[in-house]
Amino acid sequence: MNLTMTATDKYDIRARESNSLVCVGLDSDISRLPEPFKSADNPQLAFNQYIIKQTHPYTAAYKLNSAFYEAAGVQGWVAMAQTVRYLHENHPTILVICDAKRGDLGNTSEAYAQSILDNMDFDAVTLNPYQGKDALEPFLSRPEKGCIILCRTSNPGADEFQELMVEGKPLWQHVAATISQNWNENENCMLVIGATVPEVLGDLRKIVGDMTLLIPGVGAQGGDVPETLRHGLNSEGLGLIISASRSIIFSDDPGQAAHDLQELINQYR
Repeated sequence: MNLTMTATDKYDIRARESNSLVCVGLDSDISRLPEPFKSADNPQLAFNQYIIKQTHPYTAAYKLNSAFYEAAGVQGWVAMAQTVRYLHENHPTILVICDAKRGDLGNTSEAYAQSILDNMDFDAVTLNPYQGKDALEPFLSRPEKGCIILCRTSNPGADEFQELMVEGKPLWQHVAATISQNWNENENCMLVIGATVPEVLGDLRKIVGDMTLLIPGVGAQGGDVPETLRHGLNSEGLGLIISASRSIIFSDDPGQAAHDLQELINQYR
């Protein structure tokens, strides 16, 4: 039995304490930041701190999409690292996810793991399973860190590979079964499935049991919250990290938007 507190444990404790399954996506596109933040020493960091102050009572996780910080250069990397530090210092019970979809071989994968999980101290990271288990071993071998692995995405091109039939089942089902049955020795694996495909979510839940699922696509992408909950909750009424980004952080009142999503989710839990 794994006695380490996993990222899933951390999330479940916070979800119960806050009565929330909400994940706020800090997709802080510097070109979209409100004007007052653009004059700050580090615009993305200042904006993130504002969003966190507004939304943290209603939030169980924050997810930083690394692309928006990498695109801003050195200052963006600083903003990402300092946002993680700010969260750990001020809201240490909230799960902090790096949405980077990493996956590579050997020492390259180890370097990615050191960068994201050790140096920047994210609690969890999104990963790409395409190259197999050995490519993700540097992440999987850190039992206290969450490995949130792509399974069934909701983008228009997802069907090109994910729905390919392999031995009578779509490829994504093989991914789900392999990760839940063979890769999860440290009980630190989770899966990504888009909120815009709730009909798939029920099948996935049958395959992976109570495993926690990251659900992007709520909000601006139009994911169906009631159907997501109906098909996706695990046996403990948890098991979902429901992420919304633009619909919260770029709203006129981010705190109210996060609260509204929390209440909507709780209506159907």
